[in-house]
Amino acid sequence: MNFNPGFDIRPTTQPMGFKYGDGVFGPTVENRTLDSIRKSLRDPQCTGPDPVYSIAMDVGKKEHFHQLEKLHLLYGAVTYAAGRLGNEPVRSQGHIHKVSPLSGWSTPEVYEIWSGKAIIYMQETAEDQPGRCFSVIGNPGDVIIVPPYWAHATISADAEQPLTFGAWCDREYGFEYDGVRIHKGLAWFPLLKENGSIEWIKNELYKESNLVIKEPAIYSQLNIRSGKSIYAQFEENPEKFLFVPHPALVEKVWQGFIP
Repeated sequence: MNFNPGFDIRPTTQPMGFKYGDGVFGPTVENRTLDSIRKSLRDPQCTGPDPVYSIAMDVGKKEHFHQLEKLHLLYGAVTYAAGRLGNEPVRSQGHIHKVSPLSGWSTPEVYEIWSGKAIIYMQETAEDQPGRCFSVIGNPGDVIIVPPYWAHATISADAEQPLTFGAWCDREYGFEYDGVRIHKGLAWFPLLKENGSIEWIKNELYKESNLVIKEPAIYSQLNIRSGKSIYAQFEENPEKFLFVPHPALVEKVWQGFIP
């Protein structure tokens, strides 16, 4: 990988998934097949890699297992196949995080790119009027935060190589797909041009919106440091990411949030 996530975990391609090193816990991966995400694609009949991506939810150092449970934090790792889904890049289904029974909030997510090139696409709602829409471009080591209640998807911006990333999540994570599926996707579709660049096409089932394409913000208001893995930052200060399961702790940060 191009970035050290702070513990011994390595993505694999044959089969797709992860290998865990000594002192690291992690589950058997869940694979997302092409059939399982067709409803969210612009061309549901397209061909592409299968499985599309593999997910390992709840990974980390064994010494932190009980501490993570107590703090209600969960670290997930995801790896995407190289390739394309018809004329779209490899990507996840658009969704919103379910309201957590712990906090009563739809919870945020803190992404960290490990290898490849990512786009975290997000929009304020999955209603007819999607609100502000952002395409945030991430390279290895970049951190990108999706705020509470926003609809979002993770996209591989380079079809020639796999994409791997980690993320801090609420331990009682869950996904809402209804609003996105009613609109047959998110408000903007990413398309891969012949030269490999991304072109964005408006989803006409939404009302008018503008798409802002940008680099990740610097999240100094959340005391997140660049250049050091978010897992290592948790080791230094286990309470740094308590805003993930408890977003009300930083309620003012979410007002007018720019990712």
